[in-house]
Amino acid sequence: MDAVLTRSQFVRWRAAIFAIFMASGLSIATWASRVPSIKADLDLDNAQVGLILLGMGIASIIGISTSPAVMARTGARVGMLAMMLMFSAGIALVGFGSTVFGSVPLVLAGMVLFGFGNGCLDVMMNVEATAIEQQMGKTVLPVFHAFFSFGTVIGAGIGALAAWLQLTVATHAGIMGILLALVAVATFLQVPVRKAALDPEPAEKPAWRERLHTSLEAWREPRTYLLGVVMLGMAFAEGGANDWIALGTEQGHGFTTGTGAIALAVFSVGMTVVRLFGGPLVDRFGRVAVLRVLAVSAASGVLLFILAPNLPLVLVGAALWGIGASLGFPIGMSAAADDPAKAAARVSAAATIGYVAFLGGPPVLGFISEHIGLLNTLFILVALIVASGLFSGAARPLRADEKVSATK
Repeated sequence: MDAVLTRSQFVRWRAAIFAIFMASGLSIATWASRVPSIKADLDLDNAQVGLILLGMGIASIIGISTSPAVMARTGARVGMLAMMLMFSAGIALVGFGSTVFGSVPLVLAGMVLFGFGNGCLDVMMNVEATAIEQQMGKTVLPVFHAFFSFGTVIGAGIGALAAWLQLTVATHAGIMGILLALVAVATFLQVPVRKAALDPEPAEKPAWRERLHTSLEAWREPRTYLLGVVMLGMAFAEGGANDWIALGTEQGHGFTTGTGAIALAVFSVGMTVVRLFGGPLVDRFGRVAVLRVLAVSAASGVLLFILAPNLPLVLVGAALWGIGASLGFPIGMSAAADDPAKAAARVSAAATIGYVAFLGGPPVLGFISEHIGLLNTLFILVALIVASGLFSGAARPLRADEKVSATK
């Protein structure tokens, strides 16, 4: 930090980052909740919708990967404002491209803006959240991720209401784009001016190229890839549940229509509750022990979900699955940001590995399931979760001498 913040400044900063996490979730749910309407407006088939979503996913990965370079140039405060305004414009463009112009290229352009902006913002807001966590001296990053979950729930609710009121996608997305832009400006005014995370206390600020070089060094560090394995396994577990747990309940097990939504809700509640209240457990028992216990919970939950002979046991499996998958990603982010001097670079690198799994994993599972069946495919998740648990030692907090040596 450049200077010690007053209590009021710190509280406003923390509230602003909470709001940014929620806005990110809200933005994702805004377009996701209107995909059926966008598909109808543009007369698309499922493959064409998939290509548009692929464009968004690729843009997200590029945004995540390039965020250290953006932060090296602008700092997190200005960078977050720019990225939030970018994805706000992208959401509005998706709406107008769908309803007003009926243009697939415009919708794709909007999704690319949205994907890049949200991907880049993801690293920046996590770097800010870990700075808050370090100043507080206790684990709070899972709570920030819970606010992201709240945003998705609120956004899905607004989307459902908009569809019920028969609002066009342009009206809905335009209103949400304006709202998100206002949130961007409001939060920008509450985030304090700080030195960039890549730049702790130098006598003379390094040149941008030097800071960019520093930001890329994380990809040459073995710990980055070990943390990536931890996050990859849990990202697969979360993404696989979001996309396949409902289908697995109804088509895999053959339970009645609607039980899949119940299973997904149980999974989501388990994940959100642990994200809200799991921080003190991390502080009490340590990252590594908590990650190992959660890996056992997630692996046991998936196995029970696959093998359960009745619906109540399937739901117990879904709950254990959600509980186990809850903290892998935020703890990985905290571990990547242990050294503030390289927080942006390491968070970006670890997040890139995790998000590639989160975005790309479910389609891969879907392809494999065509050949061996959906429930059998979920055994792959068990193996990845076990690997995540085995590599959880990488999340051990860095010692002071390790931080110093890393900055030289």
